[in-house]
Amino acid sequence: MPIHKFDVIILGGGAAGLMCAIEAGKRGRRVAVLERAARIGKKILISGGGRCNFTNLHCRPENFISDNPHFAKSALAAYTPADFIALVEKHRIAYHEKTLGQLFCDGSAQQIVNMLETECRHAGARILTNVSLDRVERGDHFIASAGNEEFRSQSLVVATGGLSIPKMGATSFGYELARQFGLKIVAPRPALVPLLFNAQDRQSYSDLTGVSAEVVASIGKQRFREKMLFTHRGLSGPAILQISSYWQDGGSIMIDLAPGVDLTAPVRTGSRRHLSALKSAFRAVVPQRLADRWVELHTPTSWTNHALTEWEREAHNWAVTPEGTEGYDKAEVTAGGVDTSELSSKTMECRNIPGLYFIGEVVDVTGHLGGFNFQWAWASGFCAGQSA
Repeated sequence: MPIHKFDVIILGGGAAGLMCAIEAGKRGRRVAVLERAARIGKKILISGGGRCNFTNLHCRPENFISDNPHFAKSALAAYTPADFIALVEKHRIAYHEKTLGQLFCDGSAQQIVNMLETECRHAGARILTNVSLDRVERGDHFIASAGNEEFRSQSLVVATGGLSIPKMGATSFGYELARQFGLKIVAPRPALVPLLFNAQDRQSYSDLTGVSAEVVASIGKQRFREKMLFTHRGLSGPAILQISSYWQDGGSIMIDLAPGVDLTAPVRTGSRRHLSALKSAFRAVVPQRLADRWVELHTPTSWTNHALTEWEREAHNWAVTPEGTEGYDKAEVTAGGVDTSELSSKTMECRNIPGLYFIGEVVDVTGHLGGFNFQWAWASGFCAGQSA
């Protein structure tokens, strides 16, 4: 049986794993990245519509969800968006800001993968693809077995990602490994995912497929003002994807269909108080099909000021109780994962198992939409690479 010896073995050739390989390699470590797929960076390549939303200028700890909201602070401070932008500029990759601090390649996401691959090569890190592991064991060192080959190392970094987008090769391997070593797991769930209408709402709104409007979607204190899109099964668009990470089964989300607009003012002050006047006022703010359907389904009980005020309140507080989500197939990321109480926030090393690290999406840290999950991948990978 061929035995390959390294100082650091990294499981997973995605954003976090490649960043870790670069940093560990720069420190003179003998590094191998073991990737199950035939190529590295598959999720990088499809992100941002193929242009890779590689970070966000406004990255703050508040942009991340975790059972421990303070855990990500140290890594995010150690490796910032400015650090990754410097790397992008070093490789002369042209980029632009879209909205809300989101940075994209002008060209293709392939440029980011090429950049990471080049940096790995310069750091002396080896990338091995089509490596499907059978088991991982720990004695004096870590042993990862794949068929008739064995990989041994002092440090093992798990960067295997979450469960989202299984057609891209996502598996539960990282969680199974964590359980094998006795680590606690925060139950994984789909995040940044479209929501499904319940039966009644589906009957009322599913034929509005393709209609889009700027709304505020909220759960408790979490509020996102962005576009919402009607689909044939429910709701999507940035506002819904953002709030979906906070939604729990059986709960409701509140949608303000006309943020900051007094919809009934033209009706109350005009000479005519009837349905067509209300539709006209609403059409000035949202697409006609949505305005007409909403007014038809939520006709005021009367045309008194009190009834109009009540109707106005409802339009700014549409309570939607989803039946569920579109699941991991359509989820951009996986929330939950390896419990952060098991890891050092500075190095990502397991507190009770020296040499074992977990980074990226497999950890219970989930970013908002807009480049934040990539920044967590770069930052957690960087920290592990400084230590492994």
